[in-house]
This record gives sequence, C-alpha cells and structure tokens, in this order.
Amino acid sequence: MSIIKNLMVCAGLVGLIGNGLVQAQEKNTLTINKEKNEFWWGGAVALGSYMPYVQDMKEFNLEFQNNNNQVVPLFISNKGRFVWGDKPFAFKVEKDKIDLSSKYENLKVQQAGTTLRSAYLKASQEYFPATGKLPEELFFSMPQYNTWIELMYNQNQHDILKYAQAIVDNGFPSGVLMIDDNWQRYYGNFDFRAEKFEDPKGMVKKLHDLGFKVMLWVCPFVSADSPEYRDLDAKGYLIKEKNSKSPAIISWWNGKSACYDLTNPKAKAHYIAQLKHMQEEYGIDGFKFDAGDNQFYNPARISSFDQSAISVDHTKAWAEIGLEFPFNEYRAGWKMGNQPLVQRLGDKAYSWKAVQMLVPDMIAAGLMGYGYTCPDMIGGGSFAAFLNIKDDEFDQKLIVRSAQVHALMPMMQFSVAPWRILNKENLEIAKKAAKLHQAFGPYILEQAHKTAKSGEPIVRHMDYSFPNEGFETCQDQFMLGEKFLVAPVVTTEDKRSVKLPKGRWKDDLGKIHKGGKTIEMDVPLARLPYFEKI
Repeated sequence: MSIIKNLMVCAGLVGLIGNGLVQAQEKNTLTINKEKNEFWWGGAVALGSYMPYVQDMKEFNLEFQNNNNQVVPLFISNKGRFVWGDKPFAFKVEKDKIDLSSKYENLKVQQAGTTLRSAYLKASQEYFPATGKLPEELFFSMPQYNTWIELMYNQNQHDILKYAQAIVDNGFPSGVLMIDDNWQRYYGNFDFRAEKFEDPKGMVKKLHDLGFKVMLWVCPFVSADSPEYRDLDAKGYLIKEKNSKSPAIISWWNGKSACYDLTNPKAKAHYIAQLKHMQEEYGIDGFKFDAGDNQFYNPARISSFDQSAISVDHTKAWAEIGLEFPFNEYRAGWKMGNQPLVQRLGDKAYSWKAVQMLVPDMIAAGLMGYGYTCPDMIGGGSFAAFLNIKDDEFDQKLIVRSAQVHALMPMMQFSVAPWRILNKENLEIAKKAAKLHQAFGPYILEQAHKTAKSGEPIVRHMDYSFPNEGFETCQDQFMLGEKFLVAPVVTTEDKRSVKLPKGRWKDDLGKIHKGGKTIEMDVPLARLPYFEKI
C-alpha cells in the first residue's frame, strides 16, 4: 500500500518567485511499500543497471541530476502500479520501499492491470501518448558512424573524408555520419573552421556521394565575448544571472559559456533559423543536439524569459528544437516520450562493465517512453578511456561483443574505427554484426512504426513480454519487438545461460528449443545468440 504525507519544510526548500520574493514551499512525500514479488523501474535511464530497484540507493533528484542521460517522472511496477509526476521529484530506494518527494505536487500511485506492460501502456496513453511519427527511417535500417573517438577535438575535412572512405572500403554499410564537436569556430558560431575545412560544401557533397547522410554536433552554449554573444545579449536571447541584466556564465564540460534561453520563443526561432541556414548553405541533413542537462539550469542562479521555468523546462525546450529536423539525436531529455526524437545512451567507458550496462539501460529507456534509442558508441563513447591506447593493445573481444549488443538494437553506432584496432578475423565479425543489423532493418523499422502507433518499446524487458515467468530481475537478454529474443554475450567468457519463455523457439543456427527452461550455451566470438518465437 502507499502512504502519502504532506510536510511543510521551512529550511532548504524555498522558492524564488516574482521579483525575488521568497515563499516557503510544501514538500509532498510518497512512500511506496513494495508488495510481495513486486519490482519497480523508473526515474532515470542511466540507472537502468540498478533496475528493477532491489538494492538500497541514495537519493536521486530528477530536477538537478540526470547522470548524463534522460530523466522521466515515471515509476512503474510489474504489478500494474505506476506513479507519474508533472514536475521533477526526488527518490531514494530502501529494501522494501521507495520514498518519493516533490516540492511541486502531490504524487499518487495509480493502478492499471496487473503487469509491467499494462502499467506502462496506461502511463503512456495518459502522459506521453504515441504521436504517429518517428525519426528518419535510415536510423533504424542502417548503421551510424560518429567521428568523435577517431578525431575527438581535431575535427577536420581531410580526416572526416578519410574515415568515411574507410567505412566504404572495408565493406561496412553506409548510413548516417555524424561530425562531432569542434567543427565550428567557437560555441554559438555556425561557421566551419576555415583552417580545418577548406571546402565544407564540397565535403558534404562527397559524403553524400559515398552514401551517407550528414549530421553536425551542436549545443545551446555561446562563447562569451564573441560577436554572437553580444548580438544575442542585445536581443535578450541569453539566460541571465539571477536578479541581473547580464548573461549567466554557466560551467559545463568544455569550460564556461553563456547559453541560449530557449524558453524565449524568439530565441528558439533564432536558433532554429541558424540550423536551417546550415542545411541550405552546406546541405547538412540534421544535427546531434548535445547538452541540455538539467544541472545547468538551477533557477536559484539564473533568470529565464519564462519566469516560471525550472531546470527541466530548459531541457525540454532544447529537445523541442529537434522536432524541426527528422535527422536528430539527443542524450539529455525530459518528458519527450514517444516524440520523433532519436535518443542515445550517455557516454559509456571502454570497459566490460560498460558493455554490461547497455542492455539494462536500453530496457530502461524503452520503459520510460524512449523507444527510438541508440546504445552508446560501440566500445564506448567516453573519449578519455581511449587516450594513450596503442592500436595493438585494444581488447578486441570487448569491441566485437559491444558491436554484437548493438546489432539487434533499434540503432547501432560506430565511432572507434574497427579496421584500425581489430585483426582481420575480428574485423569480419564486426562487419557481420553491422550487416546483421542491416538485414534486420526492415523488421526493426516495422517495430518503430508500431511504436509510433502504440507507444510500446522496441527493446522490451523480458517480464514486459512474458509476465509471471520469473524474468523480473533479468538484465542480460531482451525482446526485440514481439518476435525475437536476443541474448548477447557481455562478459569475457564465450558462454552464457539463456532463460527461454514458454513455447517453442528457433535459435540463430536453426535449432528448435522447447521453452520454459534455462539452457547453457557455448558462444564462440563470431556468434550472437538470438531466438525467434515460433
């Protein structure tokens, strides 16, 4: 059962309203006492590896934390119960209960059927319904490539074209190619660096001729003391310091910058116009929208055009820009479930632990309404983990197994060049994974279209599809739509156990298995186990 307590908090929970007036805020708490054999998911995509929540976890605040990924004010259980908040809340987990607290609203537990699926569907229909739209179809049917790990901050025309040509020359399918950070002169500027890009229009044409769609990395930040900064300041398009007419200077991972105030409709329209100009001038197909993290927008330190805006309102305003561009990608998000936006898992390390996080994090994304999600870059997207590693010192098995995890996800994205770090045999296996994704493209795209109509995830928790069969805590296998069970190897061992639901299943080698039991499998490096429901 659930217990709701309303408490007045005199310290620490005060709000600034109007012209700096201070008003005490009411803190509403909700304690969810777990029922027998009840498990809960929700809150933050980056906490997927902790889900379902069975271990104690310290407080996590959706208003100012996101662990580098999407946050959603939703908790759902395998007993058909769920909680939704219109505003961000904090939560902490203890063995037999979950405590939620909000300074904005009363939270309540709602009931919808008796399963994880019924709870999700009710929450989705009520609070983030299907839109009938999905991002550009190419995201689902072909691999993606990102220049980040190979070039990092040395984005330049010569090496980008070299990377793209190597994709084709090594027999990998062409798809979306993303040019990452530092192509521009500085933040807030939309000109290619002349010393790095002698002919950007010609570069984009060559990439198109090679079969790629081209996306550019962008962010909402503006380098201070630049012409753009002064122009945007004069127009009132920048976030301001609290109780000041001066633009706020926000600390982020690349220094300190001003930031677009996208709660201002004119500022948002201006930003969109800059991107549209890039498309017209250079033939750019779309954009990778980085940043937008809630911790950058603490209303205690900033003033917004929308005086009622809180941190996550800025996150949402940033995400809404992507609706103008079918080729888009986001890493931070707030309440944009089932919108036609590509989401990506936050940057993962180059490690086996990170590989093991991919499946549960992708499951969490789906359960929070983000069906159109890509795992992080194959092998990891945290560039610091790749520094000072010699080409012949990479853990080749890790890269191959990571590629296999991606192969039967809604999307897959390469960044570190497999042809640079893998031997001939392992390169063929990585290529096989890319081509498997391509072969499954029509099925994956079919599932994406179904998601656009129903809101159901593409990557599904086993308990979502097969309730009451003992899958509640399963984290290393998943359903791809309704038909395929995928069980990648995510450890250094070339074997694994697979728990099959009831029924009959045909594996990737054509062998028929009777379900309702666990099977032990030897899985050589070249194999990705998956099972088709008969």
